[in-house]
Amino acid sequence: MKIIIGTRGSQLALFQANYTKDILEKRGLEVEIKVISTEGDRSQEWNTRFDKLDGKGFFTKELEDALIGEQVDLAVHSFKDLPTEMHANLVIGGVSHRANPSETILIRPEFYDEKQVLKIRHGAIIGTSSARRKSQLMAYRPDLIIKDLRGNVPTRIKKLLEGEYDAILLAAAGLERLKPDIGNLMRFTLPPSEFIPAAAQGALAWQCRKEHKELLGHLNEMSHTETRAEVEMERDILSAFGGGCQEPLGIYCKGDSDADDKRIFKIFISKAETWNAAPLQLYFETYHLEDFARQIAESVRGIKAQKVFISKSFREKDYLPRSLEHLGFLFVASSLIEFRQIDIKVVPVSDWIFFTSKHSVKYFLKQKPKLWDVKFGCISKQTAFALRQFGYSSAFIGQGIDTKIIGKQFSSMAGRSKVLFPVAKESMNSVQQQILKQEQVINLPVYETIKHPKKVDADTAILVFTSPSNVLAYLELNKVQSVQKAVAMGEATANALRKGGFKKIVTTDTFDDLGLLRAILRQSAAQWTGK
Repeated sequence: MKIIIGTRGSQLALFQANYTKDILEKRGLEVEIKVISTEGDRSQEWNTRFDKLDGKGFFTKELEDALIGEQVDLAVHSFKDLPTEMHANLVIGGVSHRANPSETILIRPEFYDEKQVLKIRHGAIIGTSSARRKSQLMAYRPDLIIKDLRGNVPTRIKKLLEGEYDAILLAAAGLERLKPDIGNLMRFTLPPSEFIPAAAQGALAWQCRKEHKELLGHLNEMSHTETRAEVEMERDILSAFGGGCQEPLGIYCKGDSDADDKRIFKIFISKAETWNAAPLQLYFETYHLEDFARQIAESVRGIKAQKVFISKSFREKDYLPRSLEHLGFLFVASSLIEFRQIDIKVVPVSDWIFFTSKHSVKYFLKQKPKLWDVKFGCISKQTAFALRQFGYSSAFIGQGIDTKIIGKQFSSMAGRSKVLFPVAKESMNSVQQQILKQEQVINLPVYETIKHPKKVDADTAILVFTSPSNVLAYLELNKVQSVQKAVAMGEATANALRKGGFKKIVTTDTFDDLGLLRAILRQSAAQWTGK
């Protein structure tokens, strides 16, 4: 059987078509590639922003027309370019193994700043024409100047190298597939759970006619089962929000295993009304994908700005208060505790220094201890960021919010090494308890927690707690209202809330302001959507 593959003519599209051709030929099929120009390709020469093209099939319509007209047998698409609705005679016969779904920032060396969020120098010019990317960039770094960027991957990199931009944002998959020469540019890949990609980004869709049963059999066997489940969930959510809409919308679904080794799907969403509006950042978990996209859409549409108390102090330009303000929330942010430094007299020598919070970083390193050739571990990215402000990098950074799992991961890396833990005076030692042998652990108190209870307005709808100590301080002067919802940073804080009598609790998915925002928005939704 001879198969004619239809593809766009860009370097990346041809790479993807040849990748598919190789797989089919290994299955004994004769394959030919036919290049078809699309309106999206031709628009590269026009002054048309990509946010005007997004979701309208500008990169796929001509390929689908060629399929329907039987000029080609198979169309290879970047799945993210394919509208959620298609001709009745066409079907997605298979989905490739997903390449890296992340976004990558390329930065000219003189504009690279390790201490900044996104590692780009303050006030730099960054190139992208994607409304989805723009909305998230503005949320994280409102100081950046966003300038539209057109062209294929090599063209965009050339424009950066020639100085038209200080940094540009690209899909990681395209860079990894093409391996272009980026010269001396700095490269920084953003986790897809934090900077949310387009639905199905990184996956290829193999589209053919429904009646082509023999080809469908091959495509079904070629299809990557786990990737297909994840990206189809993303596209179901896209469809539930109106599929093909031009609003900035990022969706990322990742299958994982829970503590009991059961299959769970983690879903991250970034949704804004316009490219220059604050995005809703959301996180959901489910064991069952059926009908979950509809539930998510209804939940998100039901989000209403409410009155919030946050047991944390912020600077004016911090991410969380800025995002809540832009989304119309009324909030009071005030820590119910304070930290007091404990002076260090002797710093025991160890193989590792592990920080369990940004406070342990601050109160240890601000005392300027004399350090040796030592490795650093951090419980979270936020803690690692605090460490970078002192000029040090982390050899280990914990993932997720379960301190026991993080402790086990770190213990596996540390082996039988000695580990110094700068800690609070009454630390719970959750990570330390997972170390192979307790004689490896050295606890060094560097600060203590002092409670400062305050009355909080009883009509506050959502109460946000960043530590068990804040919960205990709150309960000294405030009663638990049955209608109030709570957000807990970490499972230890959630346990303190349960003991205090709270019922409606959501735990953050990360130990940072992004995790807090996601949990606040979950609690502000009209209905619960969960496992």
